[in-house]
Amino acid sequence: MRKWIAGGVCTSKACLDGKTVLITGANTGIGKETALDAARRGARVVMACRDLTRAELAAEEIRQATGNGNVAFRHLNLASLYSVREFAKEFLATEERLDILINNAGVMMCPKWITEDGFETQLAVNHLGHFLLTNLLLERLKSSAPSRVVNVSSVAHAGGKIEFDDLFFDKRPYKSLVSYKQSKLANVLFSRELARRMKGTGVTSYCLHPGIIRTELGRHVESWSPMLKAVLFLPCLIFMKTPMQGAQTTIYCAVTEGLESKSGCYFSDCAEREPAPEGKDDEVARRLWEESARLVGLTKEKWSRQLLS
Repeated sequence: MRKWIAGGVCTSKACLDGKTVLITGANTGIGKETALDAARRGARVVMACRDLTRAELAAEEIRQATGNGNVAFRHLNLASLYSVREFAKEFLATEERLDILINNAGVMMCPKWITEDGFETQLAVNHLGHFLLTNLLLERLKSSAPSRVVNVSSVAHAGGKIEFDDLFFDKRPYKSLVSYKQSKLANVLFSRELARRMKGTGVTSYCLHPGIIRTELGRHVESWSPMLKAVLFLPCLIFMKTPMQGAQTTIYCAVTEGLESKSGCYFSDCAEREPAPEGKDDEVARRLWEESARLVGLTKEKWSRQLLS
């Protein structure tokens, strides 16, 4: 049963010497395990994290475990468009390459919090921050091609809906699960539309469900009730993946040879899977891209130039 729960394993022996891998939320959970794997493969790893104290500890742990001293960490708060822009500016000024961008960081079912930009937090962190970051780094991805963008989504995208008339729950009652599903559907649609727009550039895009994992992501669910946390402890221990197991599909999408023809596809347990029907709606994907660009302040002219370059 434990082997079945663990799911697929990435068996690729790909070496990443000379490659640069950027991972958001890399100081804990599956992001940290992904960073550890990339460092073992010889990559320069840049960990983009909100908590620099924990990032520094995680980076040093990865250096010690892998013998790879080329592991850096930088501050990134995906809930702040200013922070995303500052991070991208520093990255472009100091890094010559970007071979693999892994949009891993996220929040799950938190209370209704509003960011400094006026956005509901789950959509802001899980989608809009990564949307802006990816767009700001696209030229570096193109110049490093063949390169990849890996978006960590969730099976929770099924049943989600992009409510264009009320993205941030200003009009309807806030429900944390509904918000989470919307943000995870946005990941799938963004990955699909990115693949379409990047066709022929050498930049490919993948999204994935990592599995149900024992990480800090569920901390807001557990905070609803100490009793709930106690009741869930044993089932979680038995039936959830470890972070190392949960990172396998991310690693698979990042390093497996010959995936270029699968750009825009959805993966789970190290294999291609069919996303939910709502995750294949190309018209909604295009509209989401345009609305996301407006919200984060990317001009139409700028991303039109990206399509032509």
